[in-house]
Amino acid sequence: MKLLTHKRIFRIILLSWVSFTFMFLFVILYFVALNANFLGLFGAIPSLQVLENPKNEVASEIYTADNVLMGKYYRQNRTPVDYEELSPYLINALVATEDIRFEEHSGVDLRGISRAIFKTIIGGDRSSGGGSTITQQLAKNLFRTRAKESKGVLTEFPLIGIIIIKTKEWLTAVKIEQQYTKKEIITMYFNTVEFGSNAYGIHTAARTFFNKEPSQLNIQESATLVGLLKAPTRYSPISNYENSIQRRNIVLSQMEKYGYIDRGQLKVLGNKPIVLQYGTTESVSGIAPYFRVEARKYLQDWADKNGYDLYADGLRIYTTIDSRMQAMAEDAVEQHMIKFQRLFFQHWAGRNPWVDKYNRELPNFIENEAKKSARYIALKDKYGDDEEQIIKVMNTPVPTRIFTWANENRFIDTTMSPMDSIRYHKQFLHAGFMAMDPRSGHVKAWVGGTNFQFFQYDHVKQGTRQPGSTFKPIVYVTAIDNGYTPCSKFQDIPVKFGGAGGAWTARNSFGSYTGAWLTLRQALGASVNSVAAGITKKVGIPNIIAYARDFGITTPIDPVPTICLGSADASVYEMVGAYATFANKGLYTRPEIITRIEDKDGNVIAEFIPETRRVIEEETAYLMLHMLKAALENGGTSTALHGYGVTNRNDIGAKTGTTQNNSDAWFMGVTQNLVAGLWVGGDNRSIRFRTIALGQGAVLALPVWGIFMNKVYDSDAMKELGYTRQAFEKPERMEVELDCNRMGTGYEVIRVD
Repeated sequence: MKLLTHKRIFRIILLSWVSFTFMFLFVILYFVALNANFLGLFGAIPSLQVLENPKNEVASEIYTADNVLMGKYYRQNRTPVDYEELSPYLINALVATEDIRFEEHSGVDLRGISRAIFKTIIGGDRSSGGGSTITQQLAKNLFRTRAKESKGVLTEFPLIGIIIIKTKEWLTAVKIEQQYTKKEIITMYFNTVEFGSNAYGIHTAARTFFNKEPSQLNIQESATLVGLLKAPTRYSPISNYENSIQRRNIVLSQMEKYGYIDRGQLKVLGNKPIVLQYGTTESVSGIAPYFRVEARKYLQDWADKNGYDLYADGLRIYTTIDSRMQAMAEDAVEQHMIKFQRLFFQHWAGRNPWVDKYNRELPNFIENEAKKSARYIALKDKYGDDEEQIIKVMNTPVPTRIFTWANENRFIDTTMSPMDSIRYHKQFLHAGFMAMDPRSGHVKAWVGGTNFQFFQYDHVKQGTRQPGSTFKPIVYVTAIDNGYTPCSKFQDIPVKFGGAGGAWTARNSFGSYTGAWLTLRQALGASVNSVAAGITKKVGIPNIIAYARDFGITTPIDPVPTICLGSADASVYEMVGAYATFANKGLYTRPEIITRIEDKDGNVIAEFIPETRRVIEEETAYLMLHMLKAALENGGTSTALHGYGVTNRNDIGAKTGTTQNNSDAWFMGVTQNLVAGLWVGGDNRSIRFRTIALGQGAVLALPVWGIFMNKVYDSDAMKELGYTRQAFEKPERMEVELDCNRMGTGYEVIRVD
């Protein structure tokens, strides 16, 4: 009996050792297979090489020429910080809440795991933390251990998958502890976690919620942000304020429990409200949002060609925009548009402003425009051909935010149907303004519209409209470059063109012809259409198109006589670049928006030099500037500029533009060192003023240029910006006589058949 008992004991011991050995070998083999991702069963696990160089998405930042942050490009809005930039309250709050034995363990805290399992079994409170260490959480965040690309065949099975994922995180955490110091782990953790509101990393979170640097956060702010980590949406101080207060106080209690604050501090801080200074770095805010969208297109193309990720590589992009001039331009546009929007509403009081050339309201205009809206397209996807249901939803009032000039916020929260919202917003005028340095080609200011939050269509480069008479300098430079002079004379009489489409005769804006003989300079200054038509007939339409291409106009141009009056669409970007050629002594310089790009370590990886080409001689360029000055003299179309304080001791060349039915108002202005131009009009060509008194370029566009340049020529601004009032630089040798009075009868008289 005793022998049998001994045998049984022996077997039990043997079985125990075999089981232990088997389990030991199984665990060893499991971790070896897990680490090697044997047969793809477990999913990838970070290698030592990956651990040494963890890849984390970092937002690229875009700056003005004067080093002001404009905004960011990101999928995850993140800017990394160093350990020394972290508030000690942040570190204390994190350790007290998530991993009090952080300094003691080597990545995995067995006591913490046991505690979490026990609380799960008995249903206890786990608000003070789970079993995962800070290092394990870092492994999960940094190496995406639970992402689809990290999963294997076995992880698709629920219970097995959880065990595999957890052990992968343990193994990765141990590797991280071997590779990095505790300070480095804390820093990486704060740089990788998500805080909600599109804030990734502590730098962005501190800026987003409190408008502070991480080092400036106080105890309660640190506790609020650490509290967010448990569930960013549930504990958001923006959308769930009471939850956020409760969670913050739990973090403060943990800090008191472990001696980071005393009971008195806990009582005081626990009763304090969360004081936010909430702001985002989304594209709707920040400097020059329209410009940043256009820059993004350019940068995305560059990044694709050069192997960079614009949204993840933490690039630092430096632009040509000057933040001070950008503010001046935005203010000038806003100041003018507020005034003229009020006039526009008065002008159309009681009527809708979308009309045909006879000022009759266009039928079904809003219904047709509504079909282009995002809301209608989404409803079309949902309801298919059920037009009745779509129209019902489109006409159902819902909470809506609409644009207004009436308050500083520029919006009103109201209740309105989507259809009424479209009808309301279609009644606003829009503008596009750009200023550039003609010598460097650097774009200094870019205002693509009146309000990016509500009207995101860019009217500087994206939008093209008929430039009207602002195109005429292209016609005139074709003549000057082909033997004519500013003193050559054309008669103000009807000029008829024939063709397959029928006969066409250019009419003057004032509706009649004087029969007078006008010099080219006089005709350009007064914007006489008949003379522009006469030049076109002499130099030929193909030649004018060729010069337009040389001057940077890339939009389609039909070879028709109306080209002389600016019937072919062009953008503000193209027109400003073209006019800059005159101030740049005949060299066309493509407007440049980026100067250099640095990587996240500050190394310059790209520098950008504007493309230049000579298109006309220096003398021809100066002759054109001389002719453009006539617009500010008696009989010129731009004499109103004298009222803005910009013409004293200063040479300015200018040209207004007004298209048929007053659909488009333009103004282009040239000084020796700065060229700027703009367009003003409705979202559609049918939305316009009915009278030329209000809709012409000299009234609807010119004032913006005057207001802007007046700001540039302010005495303090001139010292900062370096722009001064001066005469146009005259070439050393001039073979053409500029004073037509000295020529007597020696000028050339051109007759047009």
